[in-house]
Amino acid sequence: MSDNRISVAKTYKLYVDGKFPRSESGRTYPVTDSKGTFLANAAHASRKDVRDAVVAARKAFDGWSGATAYNRGQVLYRVAEMMEGRREQFAAEVAASEGLPSRKAQSVVDAAVDRWVWYAGWTDKIATVLGAANPVAGPYFSFTVPEPTGVVGVLAPQESSLLGLVSVVAPVLATGCTAVVVSSADRPLPAITLSEVLATSDVPAGVVNVVTGRAGELGPWLASHGDVNAIDPTGAGPVGRVEIAREAAGTVKRVLAVPEDEPDWTRRPDIARLRRYLEPKTVWHPMGV
Repeated sequence: MSDNRISVAKTYKLYVDGKFPRSESGRTYPVTDSKGTFLANAAHASRKDVRDAVVAARKAFDGWSGATAYNRGQVLYRVAEMMEGRREQFAAEVAASEGLPSRKAQSVVDAAVDRWVWYAGWTDKIATVLGAANPVAGPYFSFTVPEPTGVVGVLAPQESSLLGLVSVVAPVLATGCTAVVVSSADRPLPAITLSEVLATSDVPAGVVNVVTGRAGELGPWLASHGDVNAIDPTGAGPVGRVEIAREAAGTVKRVLAVPEDEPDWTRRPDIARLRRYLEPKTVWHPMGV
């Protein structure tokens, strides 16, 4: 065989409504490793791609939020099983994207899988921990129950291509919300591989939608969309978060507070991230009925 063979460059697509479409704009951009070596091409999502992703997320919301908490936990645990099966691929992509040694990249992947399992385990405990029985003076019961917010836009961390991504996406799904995720622009390969995991696991189509492109371009469109209920602007950076908040104000959606600098994703997760995607609902019930 010839030593001069030219390798076939792969062009990764978006993940919308359980399918892998090309961007309607036809745009792509090159993805390189930490040393500038070409790895692949990625689709550059457009405004219409973001709208399509929001439509898919809204369509999937009723089914996902209406599933039992136990069922959601089993589905998310299946995702962790699939991630474990593709551990070597994730490790290779994290190492190339973030410039980490092989052993360090493997530990990052292990932490990401463990975190996904951690959030999967919370699905049937949220109501107990965050709900309440309210004291009332009358012949009835009053309960406060947490309900999912709805469709959540997520601007994934730019530096932490897998662990940070899992840290912001898993709690959205655990609470029963659906997500439109804008992946890290320069390090999208772990997010694309996670999309492939989601497509081949039990997660219903539209529950997670992943688009690749620049958060500075796609974020404001996502923030101004009237059918998005909340947005996590983590990956927009300090300047971009101001524009995200401004655009979100027009539709009075929830904008999650994030530190000025990108958080330390290696820190142990807490229940606070789950609380951010829930709305309290008070239920009254007569005694003896």
